[in-house]
Amino acid sequence: MSGNPALDLAGTVGSRRDEAVDVLSGPADLERWIAECDELPDRVRVGRAGFESALSLREALYRLALDRVLDRRFDRDSLKIANRTAAGPVPSLELGDTGLHITGDLRAVLSHIARSGIAVLADPDACLKECGRTGCTRIYLDRSRGARRTWCGMEACGNRVKAANYRARKRGSGAVADRGPEGAG
Repeated sequence: MSGNPALDLAGTVGSRRDEAVDVLSGPADLERWIAECDELPDRVRVGRAGFESALSLREALYRLALDRVLDRRFDRDSLKIANRTAAGPVPSLELGDTGLHITGDLRAVLSHIARSGIAVLADPDACLKECGRTGCTRIYLDRSRGARRTWCGMEACGNRVKAANYRARKRGSGAVADRGPEGAG
């Protein structure tokens, strides 16, 4: 994933510059996405208004992350949305013999995500990058040694780029199928 819950939420829309692919088409999709996130409660109910709030936060976080990647001033409206959402309640944590149990409603989930995004965006040492695969617009936190990571992840983008580069070499065209330093990743 992106290395941060806020970046993961922003990454639920792929190929933003081409034909955007949104994996959150309704409240049930958001419920499933939340349940799959380790840092979030797994039984959160989402209504239409809450879903719209989540999408608003998602877009604000994406704009802020892109602003950071492009080294430009943060979008003021996006800052307002992220800061207002972060001021909400937080999920409750309870440690037990079976491990950590996290509870909270959608407002707590969105507040946690906004706080996580604010923390990474405010960290001057955090290395945020946009995926190097053409068409992928996912922004991720690069924690690799030397910050040499090129793609949002090997499973999706890295393997695609490497396979395309391999096919191009086999055809003898010598064309590089995607950007990135000689297919490194």
